Amino acid sequence: MRPVSIVMFVIAVSALVGGLFGRSALAVDDRLTARYATFSAALSAIEGQYVDKVESDRVVYAAIRGMLSTLDPHSSFFDPREYAQMRERQEGRYYGLGITIQSIDGDITAASVFEGSPAFKVGIRRGDVMARIDGEDAKGWTTEQAMKKLRGGKGTMVKVDIRRRGYEQLLPLDVTRDEVQILTVPAHFMIDATTGYIRHQDWGENTDREMQRALNDLRSNGMTRLLYDIRGNPGGPLDQAIKVSNEFLPKGKMIVYTRGRVRNSDQDYHATEDSTFLDIPMVVIANRNSASASEIFTGAMQDHDRAYVVGETTFGKALVQSVYPIANGAGLALTTAHYFTPSGRLIQRPWDETFDEYLSYTQKDQEATKPHNPSDLKRTGAGRPVYSGGGVEPDKYVAGQIEGFNPSTFARALYGRQEFETFSQKFIAEGDSRIPQALGKGWVVIKRGFTVDDQMLQDFRAQLVVNKVKMDEAAWQKDLTFIKAMLRFRIDEAAFGIAEARRNLIAVDPQAQVAMQSFGEAEKLAGVQKRAQ
Repeated sequence: MRPVSIVMFVIAVSALVGGLFGRSALAVDDRLTARYATFSAALSAIEGQYVDKVESDRVVYAAIRGMLSTLDPHSSFFDPREYAQMRERQEGRYYGLGITIQSIDGDITAASVFEGSPAFKVGIRRGDVMARIDGEDAKGWTTEQAMKKLRGGKGTMVKVDIRRRGYEQLLPLDVTRDEVQILTVPAHFMIDATTGYIRHQDWGENTDREMQRALNDLRSNGMTRLLYDIRGNPGGPLDQAIKVSNEFLPKGKMIVYTRGRVRNSDQDYHATEDSTFLDIPMVVIANRNSASASEIFTGAMQDHDRAYVVGETTFGKALVQSVYPIANGAGLALTTAHYFTPSGRLIQRPWDETFDEYLSYTQKDQEATKPHNPSDLKRTGAGRPVYSGGGVEPDKYVAGQIEGFNPSTFARALYGRQEFETFSQKFIAEGDSRIPQALGKGWVVIKRGFTVDDQMLQDFRAQLVVNKVKMDEAAWQKDLTFIKAMLRFRIDEAAFGIAEARRNLIAVDPQAQVAMQSFGEAEKLAGVQKRAQ
């Protein structure tokens, strides 16, 4: 792209984004023209005089990102590939194999496989290496190169030769591309005869429909109370947070309101539909990684005394991003408003100038109680105290930054290094015939309901030695319950699917166990809510 084209691209970006914000942009026309000239001159000098040849797109994209980084921690720029991926995540579907990939030491590796996808149906698993794609050696490929080969029209076929632990030869697989559903509610089941469980993992354009299916299925199986798990959910579309909240709130109740500087940013959002799930006692489990739309939902449930919240203080992101397609397939997410919970809480945490302390929040230990400014005090519908100024605080605090556990630094490192996922790759479910088990060596056939025994722990320790993990015996003993839970969770997930993995994890997850013991409080709130209707 020549310099003049790049300048026109930047002008197009500014015009499209500025046009969305009304006539006020015209008042600064002269200043903007001068700034375009400055940018154009700098870009021309870089392209013409820099010691090495530069990629113009990369320079422009970096400039836009640098500009946004002066505003707030969440306004962001998406290059065409990133924007397409973001839209796929929001839409919840695309045509392909149903895997996410990453490059590890030059190998195109399956980072995750969506259940029910074409890749899942032929037996591709997390950790498999795509050694050859349509007959071409994929060693050294970028993920972009691989994705272009793996994506295609519905019903078309791609040949993939995978390398897998325990197999001496490559495994040739023919995969027929199809529509892939990216589920944001990947698991729901009955914990016992009356308690339903929903795992709400993400938000997308189909979340409300996924939620309705899960709720109706649970009710048909006898659900009279609900454990709602929104831990680690990073957020998503505002309209979906409103629709899902509406499932549990009476028509007319406020769910959230937004306030901003530009036209149409001041909006009040209420429940607009009648629901049949108003009287079910509900406990919500949230943690430090529950953010944005997840906090809108959790805050609305708490403010209306609709649910008892257990876990950690949520992330504290109360900024509304409007996403705009701008030019050449790129996109811009720009902060346009703050949102407030029904009681008037602004749960946005303050940030430091470089955003470092703000963005590292999830890595820090939390305090069960913290001081509050009296001016931050708000009240729920039943008069319970809640506070502005930094996330949604739970009604019952239980530390648990990793799958409900609060392990030591040693065990956190094992989790971060993906040692549990690596270990799970050699296990296969009894009766799984997608890939002939006889072809592999070192496979361990596993049955549902297995336990993590001493031999499995010894094998895991042997893996840590091979991977040069420094052993901390005291921490190993202290974290043994967590280590066993994560081994079973990852093996269950790999061999039997996410629902089975979650079902067994809930039985030992400390946060979930406290949540299960909190239904008495949830029932009291359900009584308050019923009297208020």
